[in-house]
Amino acid sequence: MEIGISTFVETTPDVKTGEVVSHAQRLREVVEEIVLADQVGLDVFGVGEHHRQDFAASSPAMVLAAAASQTKHIRLTSAVTVLSSADPVRVFQDFATLDGISNGRAEIMAGRGSFIESFPLFGYDLQDYDELFDEKLELLLKIRESEKVTWRGGHRPAIHNLGVYPRPVQNPLPVWIGSGGNPQSAIRAGVLGLPIVLAIIGGSPLQFASIVKLYKRAAAQAGHDPAKLPVASHSHGFIWDDTQTAADKFFPSTQQVMNVLGRERGWSHYDRNSFDMARSFEGALYVGDPETVAQKIIHLRKNVGITRFMLHVPVGSMPHDEVMRAIELLGKEVAPRVRDEITKWEAAQ
Repeated sequence: MEIGISTFVETTPDVKTGEVVSHAQRLREVVEEIVLADQVGLDVFGVGEHHRQDFAASSPAMVLAAAASQTKHIRLTSAVTVLSSADPVRVFQDFATLDGISNGRAEIMAGRGSFIESFPLFGYDLQDYDELFDEKLELLLKIRESEKVTWRGGHRPAIHNLGVYPRPVQNPLPVWIGSGGNPQSAIRAGVLGLPIVLAIIGGSPLQFASIVKLYKRAAAQAGHDPAKLPVASHSHGFIWDDTQTAADKFFPSTQQVMNVLGRERGWSHYDRNSFDMARSFEGALYVGDPETVAQKIIHLRKNVGITRFMLHVPVGSMPHDEVMRAIELLGKEVAPRVRDEITKWEAAQ
């Protein structure tokens, strides 16, 4: 059972003061967070790609590379790479470079992303949303399979017997599919035999059990061994020494972000009642003291089948020292509890 962190490197206004941390400062802070995550024994750290003013990481591979030489064990992944608006050749080169610097710890988490700013920025039409992702994933996997590539598609110039370098340490370089729980994306990942990451950020996490079953059934029917395919989850949360303080610290920035996005997307107002319901045992927020969060992760593993859990922290802008404390607690107190319990549970199966 792997435990890790994901972040979007947000630079939203401080809820109390209105001040905004610069992109440069937040980027330096997240490198410190990755180094700490490695030191406290976490397995993976993911950085998301965005192209908005309120996010500092438009190039996850560069952020992860900055931490690669300062870390020893932690795996370094995008969360996600917006593949639909990216060049798969460059994506592969960037992460193969990261793989070399980290000596085999890089991963690509490919997804469509939940924001659309990158499409006009890089000259793509949103009407081609699904077609772009399918075509570019095909090319990325082809580059992964072979040093020399011949390929033709509809949205990128053809490649005829050209080499793509550098080649990664890992063969193959891990490529995960990021999904919000869409059944078709789960089936696609299963058919391709690729590991999947589920964004479990609302409703009941147990609802995703059917998606995992669908994914594994598709993998088996395509000739892959489902037992060898990891399933990860990405969920918002925060850890502190006591549950009430954790909730009180995490709510203000979470509410701010949810309501800003809500106004853009037509969601209902996010209030403390919504937050408290989501952090209940059956909810999608992993907020509380180490024991509370550990028990929720164990529950998710036993009932949904995830083999990697990524805590997304912070949501919005929180003090850097509080984020560091949450990472420390996840590594030193939550992860050991989860690993011990899951090891015993699996042995009894």
